[in-house]
Amino acid sequence: MVKLHDLKPAEGSRRDGKRLGRGIAGKGGKTAGRGTKGQHSRGRGKVRVGFEGGQVPLYRRTPKLPGFKNPFRVEYEAVNLDTITELGKSEVTPEILAENGLITSAKSLVKVLGRGQISSAVKVSAHAFSNSAKEAIESAGGSTEVLDKPFKVRPAASGNQHMNR
Repeated sequence: MVKLHDLKPAEGSRRDGKRLGRGIAGKGGKTAGRGTKGQHSRGRGKVRVGFEGGQVPLYRRTPKLPGFKNPFRVEYEAVNLDTITELGKSEVTPEILAENGLITSAKSLVKVLGRGQISSAVKVSAHAFSNSAKEAIESAGGSTEVLDKPFKVRPAASGNQHMNR
């Protein structure tokens, strides 16, 4: 029965590593393959990634991109009054708008804008309305319903939180 400690690699399949810095007889003597002088020839000879020998490194020489991306921005898909009129429905919801291809998904946030005229009474449900759209819908005898956003809005942080430790 073969045991784990009896296993050996095939003859000639493995070679011993180069013994560096052991004199001129064994190749790799004197400087041991490190060249002459300099930081890499001495001791550990390590430098951190991106280190350029004290020169101002590339990541500090290149300009930074301007601007700021607000992670809390709420983006709406806009629907105008004229597109609601073209639908010809008595009730308009995000699901109906998605079925007709006016927004990408029924889960999208919808804002109704005031471009165009509306003549018939329509019940419109959306996540936001412009003032002109709301006035136009209600003056035509329709109604507006503001839907809840599907995420929790963070409360405004008070300025002196760090003082109350």
